[in-house]
Amino acid sequence: MQFAFTGDQDFIRETAREFLTERASVAQLRKDSARPEGHDPALWQAMTRELGWAGITLPESTGGSGLGMVELAILLEEQGRSLYGGPFLASAGIASALLLESAASEMRDAILSRLASGEASAAAAITGDSGRYDELDVAAELIERDGRMLLQGHASFVLNGHTADIFVVVAHDRRAGKHGLALVAIEAGTAALEIKKLAAMDLTRPYARLVFKDARPQAVLADGGTPCVERGLQIAQVALAAEQLGAMQAVLELTTGYTCQRVQFGRVIGSFQAIKHRLADMMVVCEAARSAVYYAACVVDEYRADPSSGAQELAEAAALVKVQCSTGFHEVAGNAIQLHGGIGFTWEYDTHLFFKRARATINLLGHPQHHRERIASLIGLDASMGVP
Repeated sequence: MQFAFTGDQDFIRETAREFLTERASVAQLRKDSARPEGHDPALWQAMTRELGWAGITLPESTGGSGLGMVELAILLEEQGRSLYGGPFLASAGIASALLLESAASEMRDAILSRLASGEASAAAAITGDSGRYDELDVAAELIERDGRMLLQGHASFVLNGHTADIFVVVAHDRRAGKHGLALVAIEAGTAALEIKKLAAMDLTRPYARLVFKDARPQAVLADGGTPCVERGLQIAQVALAAEQLGAMQAVLELTTGYTCQRVQFGRVIGSFQAIKHRLADMMVVCEAARSAVYYAACVVDEYRADPSSGAQELAEAAALVKVQCSTGFHEVAGNAIQLHGGIGFTWEYDTHLFFKRARATINLLGHPQHHRERIASLIGLDASMGVP
């Protein structure tokens, strides 16, 4: 298979890169990360209300552009290059994926319309305090008491959660006669919902912890909807991987530029064979990640065109791309620190920002080890080895 971007997709990339280079450089990121929001609200409004990025994959009936995962991956790759820390991934990449996999309803479409217009941003509340990516670690529960639906428990590591307007919560469905996971929408200003911003190693992107004390949700979007939650999170993994791809490509370019300037023993260090080999290895990792991301993005688009036949391939592609991009980004960012020498982790250089983003996102939406085990299960390796 030979993949090539269309003219429209190339235009999206060019426009995004020009806009982000001017408005969202890493230098600007250092200033914006000190804001209470953790990002520049004016930049977010420009992305959503002027450029319409938040609705790029949302249906036209809700005010979106009705485009595909490839187009979203392009935008996220370009944002990854500048380590953008605003709510785009959280809202357009993760929460929207979960919403789109839930059953169509008037409430769901109303939420999607708010997201597409830029009126609101959303965040997904998925995991408990351990941060593990499995059903057992979901720490929120949906119960019914006196005819009212209520949320109890908590959720941690909610991406851009302290500024979100809407939360899409994955919760155990404890109502009578129900089982599995439910997908629940709740407004940020709901009574009995506590939101606390967390201190994180990655200074470029904020996380939050939510506590539900019999909070009343806005709507139940998926009733016993474990399969739709799984598919939504698989699509979100592809979105995250696209952002990681952009970041690893940027840190490779940053490191290559540095090795062509740094002089040691009378020569630029990039002329040494060992340095060339290391840079070449980093480039191979980036190219492998690029192939995985756009293969997975195409699988998502094929699945959405025909959900009845593409679920297995989607599950495999999502696990593969999460492993490839999470481990690849961590490897490339680690090598960048090494090739910069002692200054690589100092505050003045940007390499430590990329490394911290790599360390944070390697666990987001599941550690690579979890997804390796998932791949083994999907292709039948565990059965062939007699694993129960």
